[in-house]
Amino acid sequence: QVQVVESGGGLVQPGESLRLSCVAPGTISNSVIMAWYRQAPGKERELIASITRSNGTNYPDSSMKGRFTVSRHNAVNTITLYLQMNGLRPDDTAVYYCNRWSSSPSTLWSWGQGTQVTVSS
Repeated sequence: QVQVVESGGGLVQPGESLRLSCVAPGTISNSVIMAWYRQAPGKERELIASITRSNGTNYPDSSMKGRFTVSRHNAVNTITLYLQMNGLRPDDTAVYYCNRWSSSPSTLWSWGQGTQVTVSS
């Protein structure tokens, strides 16, 4: 089973920025489409953005596309995924997770612990 590790979350004020990171083991194929997800309190987990090996990106929610930027670095032994978040708002408060992208939830890897992002004044 693939174990990813997310980091970079924290408490910030509205309008500030954060950069999240996720490290995935090199045992997975570099061709896998990676993605960031988040889950706010009392809400379902949602897809933020996905990115292919060749850095093709997709942001399903247009409200995040202009503020969030996903990127990745493929190395021999690891895949590192990043999420640059600018102009953070209180409604961005959530636990942020990375995983592979899949149209079928049953094929996702087990979820990591995620990283908490709290936006509050």
